[in-house]
Amino acid sequence: MPWSFVTELIEWRGPAPFVFAPMPEEMSAELKEAARGLMYWGQVPVTAIIGATEFDTAVWPRDGRFLVPIKAVVQRAERVDVGDAVSVRLDVREDQLRD
Repeated sequence: MPWSFVTELIEWRGPAPFVFAPMPEEMSAELKEAARGLMYWGQVPVTAIIGATEFDTAVWPRDGRFLVPIKAVVQRAERVDVGDAVSVRLDVREDQLRD
């Protein structure tokens, strides 16, 4: 099941700064339920699309929602940065099912 949403890109400073697209809380709960058996340390493997750019990543749980890490190559290709509103489409990567 794909999820689509519009969100504002944020920066989270851990050991290094990263740019993320926060998923709405309600959708995060749906994704968590749909991804049972796929989660690894709370992360869920997904294919994401922003603009014309498709990329594989894993969403991270943070404060009751999932965060989609936006790779630098995606930021450059789509000319987006912290504070920009983006449309995101996510599909769970079923090929990552654990036996």
